[in-house]
Amino acid sequence: MSHYVGLDVSVKSVSICVLDAGGAVLARGETTSDPDEIAAFIAERAPGPERVVHESGILAIWLTRELEKRGLPIICIDARLAHKALSGRINKSDPGDAEGLAHLARTGWFTPVHIRSEASERVRVLIGTRERLIRMRKDLEAHVRGVLKIFGICMGAVRRTDMRRGFRDQLAEAGEIDLAISVMVDMFNPIHKALCAATEAMDDELKIIARESGLARRLMTVPGVGPVVALSFIATLDDAGRFKRSRDVGAFLGLTPRRHQSGDMDWSGRISKCGDRDLRRLLYSAATTLITQVRKPSPLRTWAIRLKERKGFKKTAVATARKLAVVMMCIWRDGTIFEPNKEASA
Repeated sequence: MSHYVGLDVSVKSVSICVLDAGGAVLARGETTSDPDEIAAFIAERAPGPERVVHESGILAIWLTRELEKRGLPIICIDARLAHKALSGRINKSDPGDAEGLAHLARTGWFTPVHIRSEASERVRVLIGTRERLIRMRKDLEAHVRGVLKIFGICMGAVRRTDMRRGFRDQLAEAGEIDLAISVMVDMFNPIHKALCAATEAMDDELKIIARESGLARRLMTVPGVGPVVALSFIATLDDAGRFKRSRDVGAFLGLTPRRHQSGDMDWSGRISKCGDRDLRRLLYSAATTLITQVRKPSPLRTWAIRLKERKGFKKTAVATARKLAVVMMCIWRDGTIFEPNKEASA
């Protein structure tokens, strides 16, 4: 007999429902989120299941890996699409959601979610740590600038050299004016220096990882793409085989326009902004670097400059970010490097 299992997962508990091929409920139950307990329940009530389905969520990555290690055919499905299928029920409950997920497992009406490898997740942890350190440093600087304006002090531009020492020097000078500001100087200057030092340490660590990765080195031959962008691209996409065509990566990252077509109505809107927001931001930053800072001529940069003259900077940066993603995917799939004298086909 074929068994299909639905798991409605929360942080502390998991509701489980088992169906047969005809859709009849064979078993219901609830366990903790411990993978051993879940596997034991399924082994007792549904030995050899055809599919075990659960939604994407905060525990989805870890739970999928652990249940795969225990030999279960676990599939993580898109929670947004599953919600549309489950929202037809009048009453919502965890057992009801588990039964609905079991029906999706039985019918195959779901979209699987790719679970990234542990190596990719580790790189993403480092990149996320770097991003958080930068945000903390920016928040601190913005707070200080706002406070000093109350006293009529406007801080000037700060260079990146020597861990942004210029900011701390200007703050120390302001501390000589008022006692309250001097207390703020004593509290914030060491924190600012520590944040800058930690950010530089993370940058050095990511550069080492990129240097040791042949794929990252090849992606970094693309103008505007540095170690952080290359590693984030690799870690986020994880597997180039996920995409049938290289240009599909643009839509995956939310860099293509939305489309709405119904009857005589057919329009395209702004970019969808679906997918990974951090990678999309990094690609936009790389596109900005290509347009404004790269001086080495290439057909890619020439195309971006011409588009900028017609469409303006922001639209050009978004279009260039999409093209960079497609070019990087082509390099990944083909095992080649970026050739400046060869026109891109993206």
